[in-house]
Amino acid sequence: MSTAADTPQAAIVAQQPSHDYKGFVAGVGSGISKLAVGHPFDTVKVRLQSSDRFAGPLECVRQTVRLEGVRGLYKGATPPLVGWMLMDSVMLGSLSVYRRLVAQHVYHVDTWAPGTLLPAAAALPPVGHGLAGILAGATVSFIAAPVEHVKARLQIQYAAAKAGRLYAGPLDCLAKIYRHHGVRGVYHGLGATLLFRGFFFFWWGSYDLLSRCMRRHTSLSAPAVNFWAGGLSAQVFWLTCYPADLVKQRVMTDPLGGTLGDGRRRYATWRAAAVDVYREAGWRGYWRGFLPCFLRAFPANAVALVAFEGLMRTLP
Repeated sequence: MSTAADTPQAAIVAQQPSHDYKGFVAGVGSGISKLAVGHPFDTVKVRLQSSDRFAGPLECVRQTVRLEGVRGLYKGATPPLVGWMLMDSVMLGSLSVYRRLVAQHVYHVDTWAPGTLLPAAAALPPVGHGLAGILAGATVSFIAAPVEHVKARLQIQYAAAKAGRLYAGPLDCLAKIYRHHGVRGVYHGLGATLLFRGFFFFWWGSYDLLSRCMRRHTSLSAPAVNFWAGGLSAQVFWLTCYPADLVKQRVMTDPLGGTLGDGRRRYATWRAAAVDVYREAGWRGYWRGFLPCFLRAFPANAVALVAFEGLMRTLP
């Protein structure tokens, strides 16, 4: 008498090799796509978050282009070009691994969804995807914190001439911070980064929920589902996490002080930065610069997830 283990499908499932590497490779393509589409929006967001010299996003764009040219919108792009490739590789690769681990050890489903040839991600409920998102966010924070720290400091250098800037570029910025403040200075803002990326729960939970609904109720192709679910879930993420991101940027652009010569430090803790934002502008202060961020979230992440999911389907 045959058992379930003797069936062809069960044999295929049992023999299915690990595909964990695919997430790390596909994440590189995601990072490149995200930078090309999203960095100008990010520059405007950071400048609005860290300064009150602009009345709004359009004025920020106009002044940036007039004084620094279009290249000014891509100021500080080198760290995220390398950084987002690395960060998305680690984030999306570890997300794939954590999805499998959460499926196996929390929801007790096999590595491959029962009765199908789909990965365990398909067997996870949205909450499971959210939990995997938190773990992936914490993992990538240890790479993201120094990358975003350097990027933020470069983005708030307003002088068009290099002679008027404290940092000549990303490597110079990193070297100066390390020389004067050591590893602790390089990782300035790590706690704020961990808190911010804890909101990945909402991103990946909503991405799974939206993807399921679109596959079930529409005739959209797989890339179209990835595009719309990726863009909409990114907007869900930013709607929930934006105040935490704004405070993180305040912390990361705060002068480090000491022998670096960049000014006097204002915030000793994340809480001090959060209180200062409220003191300056009330609850509205936590949403300063939200519009360019929200506008960026859809196209940048929609394109990035199309690239990621496409590579995941293509890689052997």
